[in-house]
Amino acid sequence: MTSRMPQAHDICGTVYRRGTALLLARVVAEDGHPITPGEIASAEYSIFEVDPEDPESRRPIAGHTARGVAVGGLITDSLRTDFPWDVDQTGYNFRHVLDVSEDPAFPAAGRHYLVEFSLRPVEGQIILVRFRLYAI
Repeated sequence: MTSRMPQAHDICGTVYRRGTALLLARVVAEDGHPITPGEIASAEYSIFEVDPEDPESRRPIAGHTARGVAVGGLITDSLRTDFPWDVDQTGYNFRHVLDVSEDPAFPAAGRHYLVEFSLRPVEGQIILVRFRLYAI
């Protein structure tokens, strides 16, 4: 008998200082099926500046702390493989464009940032979706 351990990992990328970011991911439930909007009661995100040498460091970014996100605009009903998804042929079901019209999400170049989404399911455990981004 073989068992499979879950593999949590941050999604890494590069962004422009003071720019926005299109964040895409495939998010699955504990049993491995892609989550759908009806399974998620609420969602929010926060952005932190982080020190890559200190995993516990987190400095919140003004205007991007515990911001609610409409689930219907965040999670799709089915997996999609349209542009700009190029990771695989399976697709994504999580899509968010950060709103930087009032507050920059990545205020300084040469810094590392963590964008952390907290998805609260109708039933079950909180699902974290994390992006580690380097600003240029």
